[in-house]
Amino acid sequence: MAEKKTGKPGTHQQEGITRRTFIKNTGLITGGLVSGGLLGGLLGNQLGTGTDTETSTEEHGHGATHRYEEARMFFKRQGDFRVLEMVTETIFPEDGNGPGAIALGVPYFIDRQLAGNWGSNTRDYMQGPFEEGTDTQGYQSSLTRGEIFLQGIRLINQISTSDYDEAFVDLEEQDRVAILTEFSEGNAEMRGVSSSRFFSLLRQAVLEGAYCDPLYGGNREMAGWRMKGHPGSVMSYLDVIQEEDFVEMDPVALKDHNH
Repeated sequence: MAEKKTGKPGTHQQEGITRRTFIKNTGLITGGLVSGGLLGGLLGNQLGTGTDTETSTEEHGHGATHRYEEARMFFKRQGDFRVLEMVTETIFPEDGNGPGAIALGVPYFIDRQLAGNWGSNTRDYMQGPFEEGTDTQGYQSSLTRGEIFLQGIRLINQISTSDYDEAFVDLEEQDRVAILTEFSEGNAEMRGVSSSRFFSLLRQAVLEGAYCDPLYGGNREMAGWRMKGHPGSVMSYLDVIQEEDFVEMDPVALKDHNH
């Protein structure tokens, strides 16, 4: 971070940063992602104190709804996981179009991915030399994705406490956006990887968690698909392929094919 902040809006806020410019600048609105629920979810109403999102976070954390499949496997510290929750919700917030990342189960999807082969880079070539590659050369870090996420999530909270005198989960939305913007632009100092690379991995994981099949831990109740009008894992469209008008279909998950 370039300057010390003492609980006041930083440079990005002074320039009038909004969620719209943040998402546009970090490349979230590209191609097919611009339509439907994702656009509404990302550019929706501001999150305020006492919103449904915060209520659902609190209830979920205290086990009001018993989802036994949602247990932390990678993040050992509850504090780290809470930062992850708020980071994902900042990227994909709840609004009038539908639920945000927390209600969709995205944090648990990411935790599950980091605990598996993706997080440990089991199937990736991980031998040196490690050079700073171009954008087209893919993964170039000696760190696993799990190590990158753990370092990045903790650094987000460190910057929050040092520059804003508050934990990341307690910040106003505009301040959370400002911190994540520093990461997306590569201005935060990380060891063994650029902060922009970390943010790219994080953003990818959030979107995958919002729209994956519920089998993988995200897209709870297929709500992500419902926001976009996506039919899910339909095996055949023979019964509707010749229809001239758009056909609305209830989404189907992989589990539904067990019947």
